[in-house]
Amino acid sequence: MTDAHDGTSAKTGEKREVLLVAHTGVHENLGLAAEAASTLQEGGINVRVMATADPAPVARHEVLGRFKRFGHTREAATGVEMVLVLGGDGTFLRAADIAHSADVPVLGINMGHIGFLAEWEQESLQEAIDRVISRDYRVEDRMTLSITVRDLDGRVLGTGWALNECSVENLNRQGVLDTILEVDQRPVSSFGCDGVLVSTPTGSTAYAFSAGGPVLWPELDAILVVPSNAHTLFSRPLVVSPDSSVAVETNPTTSPATAVMDGFRQIHMPPGARVEMRRGPQPVRWVRLDFAPFADRLVHKFRLPITGWRGPRH
Repeated sequence: MTDAHDGTSAKTGEKREVLLVAHTGVHENLGLAAEAASTLQEGGINVRVMATADPAPVARHEVLGRFKRFGHTREAATGVEMVLVLGGDGTFLRAADIAHSADVPVLGINMGHIGFLAEWEQESLQEAIDRVISRDYRVEDRMTLSITVRDLDGRVLGTGWALNECSVENLNRQGVLDTILEVDQRPVSSFGCDGVLVSTPTGSTAYAFSAGGPVLWPELDAILVVPSNAHTLFSRPLVVSPDSSVAVETNPTTSPATAVMDGFRQIHMPPGARVEMRRGPQPVRWVRLDFAPFADRLVHKFRLPITGWRGPRH
């Protein structure tokens, strides 16, 4: 039992709060975010609102403007029960950055196209919110990557993390990036390329998949390495141990590059730089609402043909 006015449980005295993150660049999302915020509040949960694009539409909105508003900072999610995301994969990854920094769970409802990172689709938004209110959900851990970029002399240029992938990308579009791939501090191959993708199982359905990598089930702990347009006979993807370290060195005479984490966090790599990647010490806490197998999600999201399947005979 809760008091819908202040988010306090009448039985336990516990205060519940959710950070609502919506892609407000789409007008329809504002209305859905307002409905979600109002329903959560009526269910006894306080709401904070964070806009990933221009904050003005949120501030001006007759409903959303009444809630506490935050920017993209760790404080936005500090002390909340979960981060609820309404949007596509880009919105989810930015929200996961906040959830990860505060070590709180994150739940995605897809408002975009494929939305592979979302738990449910837009038409199930009301049920999802009801499940949050009743605490009818579970949380599982998703593996992350820890990233360190060093210069030619070994000095640290920057550090970061990724839920999906770290993409080492050539900044010179008129030439190739000369790289050396290393696994567990041993050289594996050198090649010219457009870049190298190092991905988690969660990210295997994203950029790494588009670059020709395999799909990894999220229950699998592993690190996926996918060269991008490599000029070499050996440029196959590699799946290595989750306890392995992976490094990509660039030749001191090659182009500058950049290490891009989850598509929006970047660290510049001058010629001769090195990016080191290993399993992150802190996972992303992922909210699950059902027990549907990953194979079903794969078929649904990619619209895979399954006509003619007969299934097991017992």
